[in-house]
Order: sequence, then C-alpha cells, then structure tokens
Amino acid sequence: MKSTLNDREKQELIRKALEARRTAYAPYSHFLVGAALLAEDGSFYQGGNIENASYGATNCAERTAVFKAVSDGKHKIRAMAVAGGMEGGDPADYAYPCGICRQVIQEFAAEDMVLIVAKSDADYREFLFKELLPCGFGGESIQ
Repeated sequence: MKSTLNDREKQELIRKALEARRTAYAPYSHFLVGAALLAEDGSFYQGGNIENASYGATNCAERTAVFKAVSDGKHKIRAMAVAGGMEGGDPADYAYPCGICRQVIQEFAAEDMVLIVAKSDADYREFLFKELLPCGFGGESIQ
C-alpha cells in the first residue's frame, strides 16, 4: 500500500500513541492501550483505554481518541496509530483495534485513512483502514 503520510507524521502519530498509553486506566487487565489520530485539518487527538469494574462499560483507547476528536468538531480521520501491551513494559506485540472500534472508526475514516499498529517508533505495521474492515457497514449502507 502507498501511504498518504510522510515520515514525520508517522513518527508523530506513533510517539503520541505510545505517550497516550500512560493515560490508560486499566486496573483489571493491566493491558495499557494508547491511540492517536490525525484529523484532516492536521490536529492530533489522543486517548487511552478506560476500564470499568462492569467490563461492558469499558472504553477502548481508539474510541476515546475518536470521541474526543468528534466532540471537538472533527469528523474526518486521516490516520491513527495504536500501541498496546501489558503494564510495566513496552508493547511486546501489535495491538489491533477490536471490532467495535473498527466500526466506530469507519464512521469517521477518510477514504484513504491509514492505520498504524506499533510496538515502538521503529517497529510498526501500516495499513489502509479499509484493509482492516473490508465491506464495512457505513452511512451509505442505510441511505
């Protein structure tokens, strides 16, 4: 895939996702996830996962970042980076968005949105978002 991001933007997104892991509230799973998104206007939004004793009330890092952006009037996501792993260390594996997060991201994803899953600023994978949610259900599906 040909990325629509330059190297500086990729590195900034990854750095912000790793930074957002520190804001995660995960007293039950101890699995800290950070997400950072780049809106079409060039602004960045970050989010960490927020767990709850009633597990169904937990919110993933990706949705936290999306909801922050949308509540600030940003409705198109150009790119997102996600980094997750057990508390007490750097990510040991790639943390992909769950199905619910993919559906929420779909609602606001630019046509050529890039999604990066990262272990570090040097170890990451990059995808077009539509590769991770082919045949997604969006607003055009109900019009």
